[in-house]
Amino acid sequence: MSRVLIIGDPSDLSGDIGTALSTADLPLEYAAGPADALQRLRISSFGVVITSCNSAVNEDLALLAEMRSIRPGIKCILLARHSTPVEVIAALRARVFACFTPPFDAAEIARLASSAASESQWNDDIQVISAKPGWVSLRVNCRLVTAERLLTFAKELSAQLPEYERDEMIQALREILLNAMEHGAAFNPEQVVEIRAVRTARALSFYLRDPGAGFRRESLTHAAIANPVDDPASHIAEREKAGIRAGGYGLLLASGTVDELIYNEIGNEVLLIKYLHATNDPA
Repeated sequence: MSRVLIIGDPSDLSGDIGTALSTADLPLEYAAGPADALQRLRISSFGVVITSCNSAVNEDLALLAEMRSIRPGIKCILLARHSTPVEVIAALRARVFACFTPPFDAAEIARLASSAASESQWNDDIQVISAKPGWVSLRVNCRLVTAERLLTFAKELSAQLPEYERDEMIQALREILLNAMEHGAAFNPEQVVEIRAVRTARALSFYLRDPGAGFRRESLTHAAIANPVDDPASHIAEREKAGIRAGGYGLLLASGTVDELIYNEIGNEVLLIKYLHATNDPA
């Protein structure tokens, strides 16, 4: 497992992240700033760097380019004061491992950094097909860690939503994305899910297409969304009978947290829509 370099003061968020990483027995060091980080990289090998939460995205991307001139395979967890769609797209193109802006969750950041430290095949897990503010098209490999990485970028692209609505949208996207990877591709890393994020003046939508054969709603006896009104837990028995892990609430949860959830005829494409205030600017 590779070492982690955290840029920032151990007395603030950086220290909270370091404490969380220490419980996972990950070797780590702190750098006082970008110049110190570059110097440490010249002396020692690090697999993951976590940038300062007080930096800007463009500053971190410039620093990442310098760091990769020293350590080409280094993975970056980017923390920044704020982001714009243009900056999020630039981070995706630069193969940033994950991206966070306030409010920060030290435990979540540490969890993804821990995943990054153990990853060796990750560079092509998120492929940018085309991207501009308002329309981003990606292909993502069907791995759990890839889904978790993608959600950090999706959260930044949803920044124009009020916080509670953004959290609902990301939760719905997470459920649909994991369903696509698990049931549409059996978490086969050779398979991909196609994703588009589209933002207009009145709505934010996520479109997903998985490589599976699809499904019919009437066949989803293992999912809570298909439960009869008079038997809201019938799917539990169906899952036990089929030897499926506990769960089955994903579609029901997703349908209750977005304004529209629409499947295509065979069930391997889905559109999630959240409506915005008409005064929001899509640029």
